[in-house]
Amino acid sequence: MRWSADALVGVLVVLTGVGLMTAGVVWKGRAVRPFAASRARSVARREYARDLQRAADLVIAAARRAAGEGEPAIVTVEAVVRMTEERYGYGGVERRHAAAAALRRRYEHGRCAADCVTDAYG
Repeated sequence: MRWSADALVGVLVVLTGVGLMTAGVVWKGRAVRPFAASRARSVARREYARDLQRAADLVIAAARRAAGEGEPAIVTVEAVVRMTEERYGYGGVERRHAAAAALRRRYEHGRCAADCVTDAYG
């Protein structure tokens, strides 16, 4: 009996499918890294801190653009809170987090003392 090329391709496709289904049955439900609530919480905390810092950078940049020639840029904690809630979708950013974790750190890192004024230290 002589097999045609189409028949050989069909048999190869069927055998490949059966092999994949067998592998799926054997390895079903095995997770490489199972879900861990503590890991999810730590990732959420890191993302929150990162988003606060990004919002502080955006607010500082916007305040610098809005300031006139020779005027200091006014950067408020409320602006950082508002930016974090609007841009990143957080439902209730605490003022102390925005002031301490984000704005002060970015204020010092970006050398804002030369051309900015903030209420994060009050």
